[in-house]
Amino acid sequence: MKCGIVGLPNVGKSTLFNCLSSAKAQAANFPFCTIEPNLGTVNVPDQRLQVLEDLVHPEKVIPATVEIVDIAGLVKGASKGEGLGNQFLGNIRETHAIIHVLRCFENDNVTHVDGSVDPIRDRETIDFELQIKDLETIEKRLEKVRKTAKSGNKEALKEQDLLERCIEHVEKGASIRSFEASAAEATIIEEMQLLTAKPVLYVCNVSESDAVSGNEHVERVREAVQSEDAGLIMLAVATESDIAELEDYEEKQLFLDEIGLEEPGVNRLIRAAYDLLDLQTYFTAGEKEVRAWTFPVGSLAPQAAGVIHSDFEKGFIRAEVISFEEYKTYGSESAVREAGKLRVEGKEYRVQDGDVIHFRFNV
Repeated sequence: MKCGIVGLPNVGKSTLFNCLSSAKAQAANFPFCTIEPNLGTVNVPDQRLQVLEDLVHPEKVIPATVEIVDIAGLVKGASKGEGLGNQFLGNIRETHAIIHVLRCFENDNVTHVDGSVDPIRDRETIDFELQIKDLETIEKRLEKVRKTAKSGNKEALKEQDLLERCIEHVEKGASIRSFEASAAEATIIEEMQLLTAKPVLYVCNVSESDAVSGNEHVERVREAVQSEDAGLIMLAVATESDIAELEDYEEKQLFLDEIGLEEPGVNRLIRAAYDLLDLQTYFTAGEKEVRAWTFPVGSLAPQAAGVIHSDFEKGFIRAEVISFEEYKTYGSESAVREAGKLRVEGKEYRVQDGDVIHFRFNV
């Protein structure tokens, strides 16, 4: 699963990417510093892994991960090819969710492409370019569908109606993620890979002094996006960059205490991105490894088993399940078994976040 970091040039995208990932993007105080998208794999912070490691003492521990893509800054006219518009919009299309960075700090030493700090204007600039590109995509599909609909094809007539409503929605300045659709309509929308249909997390980039309480810019953004099904968090990205460079755990904690934070803001961001993608975690735990596996919310046991290997799904027999809390309480798999708390689940079991599972299969 990939999350793409987007925003205008010079809002802190590459600096944020560097905080999140071990892959280092070039960061500088001029537009179009990022040309090719940078890709990094980010571990999802999860304290449950530490608990399982302490109980099981495995040879290795493997966390869940999310891929983060640092996409070059968009500008006005990107949908018409301005800047490196078409390339950037193509990069966004390949992601599953958008992390939209908005500049919410004042600093005369960091230039702004539009000359002043206004996160609402910046958001509208990005949204407008994505919406224009989506209109092109929908209109192309509508052109083809209308030809089929002329023959009276019922499915084509339904799709024509849907596409016309989508166009009307976008022309009002709204994104497709706020469009109300039935399950069948949602499938058609998904096929089009529309940019504004992707879930979005707004990251308000603030100064260190505003990292805890925010500021007026953040409140304006919060008010502006409340009608969207979107997430919003505050981060002092420059400060997070300083924290990320500290290798000593105690030094990091002292730094965090000084500015009033319990943990690095990037940890909250990664978890928020994971939630944004509708993902959860189950665990496998043995002497060789304790591992976190990522699965979509609502997955049945065979589907979750398929995350490990397709053979696990094809030959699924049963899942032996222990809830994380019971594993923690009893301290080991054998103790859970003795207490009669290990559950044997079949093909219809919906895997829960935090389940510790041993799959039985036969291929």
